[in-house]
Amino acid sequence: MIELLSDRSVITLSGPDNRKLLQGIITNNLDRLTDAGGLYSSLLTPQGKFLHDFFLTEFENILYLDCQESSADDLVRRLMMYRLRADVEIRKHETLNVATSINSIDQKISYKDPRHNKMGYRAIVENGAYKPADTSYHKRRISLGIPEGTYDFIPEKSTIHEGHFELINGVDFKKGCYVGQEVIARMKYRGKIKKAMFPVTLSGDAPAYGSDIIDKKGNKIGDLRSNCDKNAIALFRTATLEFGTEYDCCGIKVTPFKPDFYKDIDDE
Repeated sequence: MIELLSDRSVITLSGPDNRKLLQGIITNNLDRLTDAGGLYSSLLTPQGKFLHDFFLTEFENILYLDCQESSADDLVRRLMMYRLRADVEIRKHETLNVATSINSIDQKISYKDPRHNKMGYRAIVENGAYKPADTSYHKRRISLGIPEGTYDFIPEKSTIHEGHFELINGVDFKKGCYVGQEVIARMKYRGKIKKAMFPVTLSGDAPAYGSDIIDKKGNKIGDLRSNCDKNAIALFRTATLEFGTEYDCCGIKVTPFKPDFYKDIDDE
Protein backbone atom coordinates (compact mmCIF):
# COMPACT_ATOMS: atom_id res chain seq x y z
CA MET A 1 0.00 0.00 0.00
CA ILE A 2 1.21 3.49 -0.87
CA GLU A 3 0.56 6.14 1.78
CA LEU A 4 0.44 9.89 1.40
CA LEU A 5 2.12 11.47 4.43
CA SER A 6 0.00 14.45 5.44
CA ASP A 7 2.67 15.63 7.90
CA ARG A 8 5.33 16.27 5.23
CA SER A 9 6.16 19.22 2.96
CA VAL A 10 8.38 19.62 -0.08
CA ILE A 11 10.93 22.40 -0.58
CA THR A 12 12.94 22.77 -3.78
CA LEU A 13 16.33 24.38 -4.29
CA SER A 14 17.12 25.25 -7.90
CA GLY A 15 19.97 27.19 -9.48
CA PRO A 16 23.68 26.58 -10.09
CA ASP A 17 24.67 27.02 -6.43
CA ASN A 18 22.07 24.73 -4.85
CA ARG A 19 24.47 21.90 -4.01
CA LYS A 20 27.20 24.25 -2.82
CA LEU A 21 24.78 26.00 -0.47
CA LEU A 22 23.58 22.82 1.20
CA GLN A 23 26.98 21.14 1.31
CA GLY A 24 28.29 23.89 3.55
CA ILE A 25 25.50 23.76 6.13
CA ILE A 26 23.99 20.24 6.47
CA THR A 27 25.33 17.19 8.32
CA ASN A 28 25.50 14.77 5.38
CA ASN A 29 27.61 14.76 2.24
CA LEU A 30 25.88 15.70 -1.01
CA ASP A 31 28.59 13.85 -2.92
CA ARG A 32 26.74 10.71 -1.79
CA LEU A 33 23.56 11.81 -3.56
CA THR A 34 23.09 10.07 -6.91
CA ASP A 35 20.42 10.59 -9.58
CA ALA A 36 18.38 7.61 -8.37
CA GLY A 37 19.08 7.90 -4.66
CA GLY A 38 18.08 9.77 -1.54
CA LEU A 39 19.99 11.30 1.35
CA TYR A 40 18.96 11.78 4.97
CA SER A 41 20.43 14.78 6.78
CA SER A 42 19.83 17.58 9.26
CA LEU A 43 20.45 21.24 9.95
CA LEU A 44 21.92 22.19 13.32
CA THR A 45 22.49 25.30 15.35
CA PRO A 46 26.08 26.65 15.54
CA GLN A 47 26.17 25.02 18.99
CA GLY A 48 25.47 21.60 17.45
CA LYS A 49 21.84 21.29 18.53
CA PHE A 50 19.12 19.77 16.36
CA LEU A 51 16.90 22.09 14.30
CA HIS A 52 15.51 20.09 11.35
CA ASP A 53 15.88 16.69 9.73
CA PHE A 54 14.92 15.98 6.11
CA PHE A 55 15.46 13.86 3.01
CA LEU A 56 17.10 15.06 -0.17
CA THR A 57 16.80 13.78 -3.71
CA GLU A 58 17.67 15.32 -7.07
CA PHE A 59 15.80 15.42 -10.37
CA GLU A 60 16.81 17.43 -13.43
CA ASN A 61 19.33 19.47 -11.38
CA ILE A 62 16.69 20.49 -8.81
CA LEU A 63 17.13 19.40 -5.20
CA TYR A 64 13.91 18.20 -3.55
CA LEU A 65 13.84 18.47 0.22
CA ASP A 66 11.25 16.32 2.04
CA CYS A 67 10.69 17.77 5.52
CA GLN A 68 8.21 17.90 8.39
CA GLU A 69 5.27 20.11 7.43
CA SER A 70 4.95 21.82 10.81
CA SER A 71 8.51 23.17 10.63
CA ALA A 72 8.82 23.73 6.87
CA ASP A 73 8.40 27.50 7.02
CA ASP A 74 11.13 27.81 9.63
CA LEU A 75 13.42 25.62 7.52
CA VAL A 76 12.84 27.84 4.47
CA ARG A 77 13.62 30.91 6.59
CA ARG A 78 16.90 29.42 7.78
CA LEU A 79 17.94 28.32 4.30
CA MET A 80 17.25 31.85 3.05
CA MET A 81 19.40 33.19 5.86
CA TYR A 82 22.36 31.07 4.71
CA ARG A 83 21.79 31.73 1.02
CA LEU A 84 23.42 35.20 1.05
CA ARG A 85 24.60 35.83 -2.55
CA ALA A 86 24.35 32.22 -3.73
CA ASP A 87 22.43 31.74 -6.99
CA VAL A 88 19.71 29.55 -5.54
CA GLU A 89 15.91 29.78 -5.61
CA ILE A 90 14.31 28.28 -2.49
CA ARG A 91 10.61 27.46 -2.72
CA LYS A 92 8.04 25.60 -0.63
CA HIS A 93 5.53 23.76 -2.84
CA GLU A 94 1.90 23.61 -1.70
CA THR A 95 0.93 21.19 -4.49
CA LEU A 96 3.62 18.57 -3.76
CA ASN A 97 3.66 15.97 -1.04
CA VAL A 98 5.47 12.80 0.05
CA ALA A 99 4.35 9.19 -0.35
CA THR A 100 5.86 6.07 1.21
CA SER A 101 5.56 2.33 0.72
CA ILE A 102 7.33 -0.87 1.66
CA ASN A 103 7.71 -1.53 -2.06
CA SER A 104 9.11 0.70 -4.80
CA ILE A 105 6.83 3.52 -6.01
CA ASP A 106 6.27 4.11 -9.71
CA GLN A 107 6.94 7.84 -9.77
CA LYS A 108 9.60 9.89 -11.56
CA ILE A 109 11.03 11.11 -8.23
CA SER A 110 11.30 8.03 -6.02
CA TYR A 111 14.08 6.48 -3.92
CA LYS A 112 14.76 4.00 -1.14
CA ASP A 113 14.62 5.40 2.40
CA PRO A 114 18.34 5.65 3.29
CA ARG A 115 17.90 5.18 7.04
CA HIS A 116 17.02 1.48 7.18
CA ASN A 117 16.31 -1.33 4.70
CA LYS A 118 12.93 -2.02 6.30
CA MET A 119 11.70 1.58 5.94
CA GLY A 120 10.84 1.03 2.27
CA TYR A 121 10.61 3.78 -0.33
CA ARG A 122 9.71 7.46 -0.58
CA ALA A 123 8.47 9.55 -3.51
CA ILE A 124 7.67 13.17 -4.30
CA VAL A 125 4.11 13.25 -5.65
CA GLU A 126 1.28 15.63 -6.44
CA ASN A 127 -1.29 16.24 -3.72
CA GLY A 128 -4.18 13.85 -4.15
CA ALA A 129 -2.12 11.16 -5.88
CA TYR A 130 -2.69 8.78 -2.97
CA LYS A 131 -4.82 8.62 0.17
CA PRO A 132 -3.36 9.97 3.44
CA ALA A 133 -2.53 7.17 5.87
CA ASP A 134 0.28 8.10 8.24
CA THR A 135 -0.25 5.36 10.84
CA SER A 136 1.55 2.39 9.29
CA TYR A 137 4.56 4.56 8.36
CA HIS A 138 5.07 5.81 11.91
CA LYS A 139 4.37 2.37 13.34
CA ARG A 140 7.12 1.00 11.11
CA ARG A 141 9.76 3.58 12.05
CA ILE A 142 8.93 3.52 15.78
CA SER A 143 9.13 -0.28 15.95
CA LEU A 144 12.56 -0.05 14.28
CA GLY A 145 13.70 2.58 16.78
CA ILE A 146 14.15 5.38 14.25
CA PRO A 147 13.45 8.86 15.68
CA GLU A 148 12.14 11.60 13.42
CA GLY A 149 11.64 15.36 13.55
CA THR A 150 9.90 16.99 16.46
CA TYR A 151 8.11 13.73 17.21
CA ASP A 152 11.31 12.72 19.01
CA PHE A 153 13.89 15.53 18.88
CA ILE A 154 13.52 18.82 20.76
CA PRO A 155 14.74 21.68 18.53
CA GLU A 156 17.68 23.66 19.94
CA LYS A 157 18.06 21.12 22.76
CA SER A 158 18.51 17.58 21.35
CA THR A 159 21.64 16.37 19.60
CA ILE A 160 21.77 14.09 16.57
CA HIS A 161 23.91 11.67 18.60
CA GLU A 162 20.84 11.03 20.75
CA GLY A 163 19.08 9.80 17.60
CA HIS A 164 21.96 7.60 16.34
CA PHE A 165 22.37 9.71 13.20
CA GLU A 166 25.61 8.02 12.22
CA LEU A 167 23.99 4.58 12.34
CA ILE A 168 20.97 5.65 10.25
CA ASN A 169 23.13 7.37 7.61
CA GLY A 170 22.34 10.96 8.55
CA VAL A 171 25.82 12.41 9.10
CA ASP A 172 29.23 12.24 7.43
CA PHE A 173 32.19 12.88 9.73
CA LYS A 174 34.62 13.08 6.80
CA LYS A 175 32.91 15.68 4.60
CA GLY A 176 34.40 18.78 6.21
CA CYS A 177 32.77 21.80 7.79
CA TYR A 178 29.06 22.40 8.26
CA VAL A 179 27.02 24.31 10.82
CA GLY A 180 27.64 22.79 14.27
CA GLN A 181 30.29 20.39 12.96
CA GLU A 182 32.96 21.10 15.57
CA VAL A 183 30.66 20.33 18.49
CA ILE A 184 29.26 17.17 16.91
CA ALA A 185 32.71 15.85 16.03
CA ARG A 186 34.05 16.60 19.51
CA MET A 187 31.15 14.70 21.14
CA LYS A 188 31.78 11.70 18.91
CA TYR A 189 35.53 11.44 19.38
CA ARG A 190 35.48 12.19 23.10
CA GLY A 191 32.65 9.72 23.70
CA LYS A 192 30.53 12.17 25.69
CA ILE A 193 27.16 10.82 24.60
CA LYS A 194 25.20 10.40 27.83
CA LYS A 195 21.67 10.08 26.44
CA ALA A 196 20.22 8.15 23.51
CA MET A 197 16.84 7.16 22.10
CA PHE A 198 15.73 3.54 21.97
CA PRO A 199 12.53 1.73 21.02
CA VAL A 200 10.36 0.42 23.84
CA THR A 201 7.32 -1.78 24.23
CA LEU A 202 4.42 -0.54 26.34
CA SER A 203 2.20 -2.61 28.63
CA GLY A 204 -0.75 -0.24 28.16
CA ASP A 205 -1.88 2.97 26.52
CA ALA A 206 0.99 5.38 25.94
CA PRO A 207 1.36 8.22 28.45
CA ALA A 208 1.82 11.79 27.23
CA TYR A 209 4.90 12.94 25.34
CA GLY A 210 7.73 13.70 27.75
CA SER A 211 6.39 11.58 30.61
CA ASP A 212 9.11 10.48 33.02
CA ILE A 213 10.42 6.92 32.95
CA ILE A 214 11.41 5.73 36.44
CA ASP A 215 13.68 2.88 37.54
CA LYS A 216 13.11 0.57 40.52
CA LYS A 217 14.94 2.96 42.84
CA GLY A 218 12.56 5.77 41.96
CA ASN A 219 15.09 7.66 39.86
CA LYS A 220 14.27 9.19 36.50
CA ILE A 221 16.10 7.30 33.77
CA GLY A 222 14.43 8.78 30.70
CA ASP A 223 11.32 10.21 29.10
CA LEU A 224 8.83 9.11 26.48
CA ARG A 225 8.77 10.46 22.92
CA SER A 226 6.65 9.34 19.92
CA ASN A 227 4.41 6.28 20.09
CA CYS A 228 2.15 4.10 17.97
CA ASP A 229 0.08 1.19 19.30
CA LYS A 230 2.18 -0.63 21.90
CA ASN A 231 5.52 0.70 20.71
CA ALA A 232 7.29 3.98 21.44
CA ILE A 233 10.61 5.74 21.36
CA ALA A 234 12.14 7.01 24.58
CA LEU A 235 15.22 8.98 25.52
CA PHE A 236 17.34 7.24 28.17
CA ARG A 237 20.39 7.98 30.27
CA THR A 238 22.69 5.35 28.81
CA ALA A 239 24.89 4.84 31.89
CA THR A 240 22.23 2.92 33.81
CA LEU A 241 20.00 1.64 31.00
CA GLU A 242 19.42 -2.13 30.84
CA PHE A 243 17.75 -3.55 27.74
CA GLY A 244 14.88 -5.92 28.54
CA THR A 245 14.30 -4.37 31.97
CA GLU A 246 10.83 -3.08 32.83
CA TYR A 247 10.63 0.56 33.92
CA ASP A 248 7.63 2.53 35.13
CA CYS A 249 6.02 5.36 33.18
CA CYS A 250 2.79 6.77 34.64
CA GLY A 251 1.71 3.36 35.88
CA ILE A 252 2.53 1.27 32.82
CA LYS A 253 5.58 -0.85 32.08
CA VAL A 254 8.11 0.41 29.54
CA THR A 255 10.65 -2.12 28.26
CA PRO A 256 13.53 -0.87 26.08
CA PHE A 257 15.13 -3.09 23.46
CA LYS A 258 18.15 -2.74 21.21
CA PRO A 259 17.32 -1.82 17.58
CA ASP A 260 18.99 -3.96 14.93
CA PHE A 261 21.12 -1.07 13.64
CA TYR A 262 22.62 -0.29 17.05
CA LYS A 263 26.07 -1.32 18.20
CA ASP A 264 27.48 -0.98 21.68
CA ILE A 265 30.83 0.72 21.89
CA ASP A 266 32.25 -2.62 23.03
CA ASP A 267 30.97 -4.27 19.83
CA GLU A 268 32.71 -1.86 17.43
